[in-house]
Amino acid sequence: MSVVGEAELQSETSALASCVDDLRGKGVELVAGSITDPAGVTRAKYVPLRRLGDFQRSGMGVSPSWSVFCVDTGIAFTPSIGVAGDLRIRIDPADVEVIEEGIGWAPGNLTDQAGDPAPLCTRSLLARTERAAADLGLSVRIGAELECTMIAPDGSPASTEAWSPYGVRTSLDRSAFLVDLAATAERAGLSIEQIHTEYGHDQLEVSLAPATPVAAADAVIRARIVLGRAASRHGLRISFAPVPFDGIAGNGAHLHLSLADEQGPLLSGGSGPYGIRPGGGAAIAGVLAALPDLIGVYAGSALSALRLKPGNWAGAAACWGLENREAALRFIAATPGSPHGANAELKLIDPSANPYLAAAALLGSALRGLRASLDLPEEIPENPAHSSANPPPLPTAQAEAIDVLAHSDLAAELLTPAIVEAVVAVRRHELSTYGDRSPTEITQALRLAWSC
Repeated sequence: MSVVGEAELQSETSALASCVDDLRGKGVELVAGSITDPAGVTRAKYVPLRRLGDFQRSGMGVSPSWSVFCVDTGIAFTPSIGVAGDLRIRIDPADVEVIEEGIGWAPGNLTDQAGDPAPLCTRSLLARTERAAADLGLSVRIGAELECTMIAPDGSPASTEAWSPYGVRTSLDRSAFLVDLAATAERAGLSIEQIHTEYGHDQLEVSLAPATPVAAADAVIRARIVLGRAASRHGLRISFAPVPFDGIAGNGAHLHLSLADEQGPLLSGGSGPYGIRPGGGAAIAGVLAALPDLIGVYAGSALSALRLKPGNWAGAAACWGLENREAALRFIAATPGSPHGANAELKLIDPSANPYLAAAALLGSALRGLRASLDLPEEIPENPAHSSANPPPLPTAQAEAIDVLAHSDLAAELLTPAIVEAVVAVRRHELSTYGDRSPTEITQALRLAWSC
């Protein structure tokens, strides 16, 4: 080994020892490394703290079938994924944060035995998309909002009294949980910007600070874990189902996108509507143009269509508009009321989506629009359902959304054919298993499918 190689090894060994000592000082005994699969479910393996270095160097073995595990106990084998083979989850010790007493957690990459990214590693896909933006001279920030529903341990509604959306009573009734949530998030290195009770009965929303794309998706998973564990200490469970109970407001998983080049933000400071520069307009156009092909990624579960309807503020119309909550892409202008500057919020994403895939699809379609210099479509400032512009309908029914995704060259270009195949397989399993059931039956069966 060269002198340089020995120095690097000593540095890595020293850094690992420092991480172990720091985590031991925080009481950590077990470390979890997780991946989120194409069905949107987060799965993990644990090792004792003393094996943290092995989790980094060798990884923990998982079957390739993890990538076609379904929201229930099904496995949607494909021509390329069967019973043979082995992959590894690898984590970076520097990413480990304390999420519960005695437990550390880090996001994992899915790799082959040699340590190279596996074709179905969604986190690696997002990292490549982030690098593609950098290659174009762009910096990217993504902010996430998590809507979720508090439920009782037996799966019934958490409360039966009248609900006051955004009400002081409804929030203070859960003050002990919310304080615990804020404190746990702080210890876990999670930057929460806002917490409030939402419109739906027993519904919460947590807003996270914008970050680079991979870090933003990591934060979504960490927030889901922290929410679930804090709730459990207060006799609650957290549902991230797109619609947890038939007939109540659904849960979104909105992503806010901002882009900048060496001249500044692309969504402000220009001569276009609300200061949008040509590059920003092209990015918005790219996102809108790709929506029909990517609904199966953003909102492709057996429950998604129950939420994605006009009038639900779910962004079911393929258009954009300033602060328009019925548009798929809500534009937020650079004003004193927007501390992070101008951004575009994709509203139709729900929590059944893998956040790494959703972010890769959002950013990738924006970059595609930029490369093609697409023109910004006309804004729809009013309710799209009442607009004479008549924006085209989106394929929101699960069967249609998945069929469009399966045959989309655009989706294969942005996400790779292997990942599209896996998403289609797990969603078609949902369709065959739950497609003929009533909304009440489906919500009951999948209420906790995406909970951490």
